Amino acid sequence: MFSFKKKKKQKKTTTAIGRQGEDIAVDWLSSHNYTIVTRNYRKRFGEVDIIARQDEWLVFIEVKTRSSARFGSPLDAVTIPKQQQLSRIANDYLSRNDALDVPCRFDVVSVLLHRDQPPRVEVIVNAFEFIE
Repeated sequence: MFSFKKKKKQKKTTTAIGRQGEDIAVDWLSSHNYTIVTRNYRKRFGEVDIIARQDEWLVFIEVKTRSSARFGSPLDAVTIPKQQQLSRIANDYLSRNDALDVPCRFDVVSVLLHRDQPPRVEVIVNAFEFIE
C-alpha cells in the first residue's frame, strides 16, 4: 500500500514577494497619475525598481514589500546607503537619457501584504533628496 505525504505549503521567496509588491505598486501608481517609463533599471552598482513620470516630474521609485510588519515597516529599509545608491542610478539614467534638466524626485512605495486582506499600499512622495 502506498502512503502519500501531504505536501507542505511552500513559503514565497523574498524574490517572489518583491515581484508581487512591484506589480501591486505599478497598478497603484498607474491608477494615481503616474506613467510607468521602465521597471528594474539595472546598472552594475544597483537597481531602481520603477522609473515613472508624474506631471513634469521624472520619478525614481523604490518599492519595499513585506508579508508582515514583524521586522518593521518596509520604509525602514530605505537607508542612507540605499538612498546614495538610488541617487547614483538616477544620475546615470538622467545622463544617458539627456535629461539632466528634467525635474526629478525619489518616491518610496511600501506594500504590506496581509494573508486575508487586500495589500496596504503607502507612498511617500519626495521621500529623500538627491545625494551626491
